[in-house]
Amino acid sequence: MIKDKKIAFIFPGQGSQYVGMGKDFYDTIDISRQTIDTACRLLDFDLKHVLFEENTDINITEYTQAAMLAVSVAMLKALEEKGIRSDVNAGLSLGEYGALVASGVMDFETAVLLVRKRGIYMQEEVPPSAGAMAAVMAMDTDTIYNICEVVTAEERSAARRKDAVVQIANYNCPGQIVISGDSQSVAKASERLKEAGAKRVVPLNVSGPFHSKMLIGAGEKLGEELKGVVIHPIETPYFSNVTGMVVNESGEVKELLKQQVYSSVKWQQCVENMIRMGVNTFIEIGPGKTLSSFVKKIDRTVTVTNIDKAEDLEKVMEVLSC
Repeated sequence: MIKDKKIAFIFPGQGSQYVGMGKDFYDTIDISRQTIDTACRLLDFDLKHVLFEENTDINITEYTQAAMLAVSVAMLKALEEKGIRSDVNAGLSLGEYGALVASGVMDFETAVLLVRKRGIYMQEEVPPSAGAMAAVMAMDTDTIYNICEVVTAEERSAARRKDAVVQIANYNCPGQIVISGDSQSVAKASERLKEAGAKRVVPLNVSGPFHSKMLIGAGEKLGEELKGVVIHPIETPYFSNVTGMVVNESGEVKELLKQQVYSSVKWQQCVENMIRMGVNTFIEIGPGKTLSSFVKKIDRTVTVTNIDKAEDLEKVMEVLSC
């Protein structure tokens, strides 16, 4: 803890990626370059092309996930090299793997290969355009949940689509819930939500119905992959997306990661529970400021900063010295 600061490292998920992310870290910081080079040696695609050259692969799930993790951990290593350590860690969806590395639960080498498989399984599980997601703005959670349940039941009954589903995928922050499922059910639920008073329902540009039951098969495949993965004792507490709670035993990790693929991401609950533990300083490590925005909407009294560019390291050091 630094001057009464209890620090959480938080790691963003898929959707924050952009071409050029991590380039200044790679060019100027040895430990960051070594981290990305390690990932390059392990992965079966041209990671530096995806990260640093104009391309469309960066937005394809099977490439995005490994690329995001490599960059986030490269940034993490640069921060740790300055002597900064967290008291607790968490990440949104894919970002949870960055938290696992930061908490000592999983080696980076293991994590980057695992998320490569995770991305492939998620990409392949549902045909293109079969699934969809939408962000629901300014509507209470119970109403969203109930409408999703009703639409799912209607679609399975009247339309005779036994696998139809629409459900809450992300509890991001007050006023923002994401729904996910098959395209027809998400479209129908979106209309119902607008009729019921949602301020806006915004379709998301995603490549699959993430964190919905449509990805149970991908979760099961990941579960099989996890059987051969070494999980280390938890050095720093981290929070699970599935429960929104701190994970106490390393023996829980594999089952939670399997379930995370098709379960709702309880990000708001994670942040609220970290604050209850005394966390008062959040450092987002990775591309963009999405999680920083969410945390500020959850509790404006906490300190929030982020690392996206190499120059942000000095900004973080200044924040921590205050």
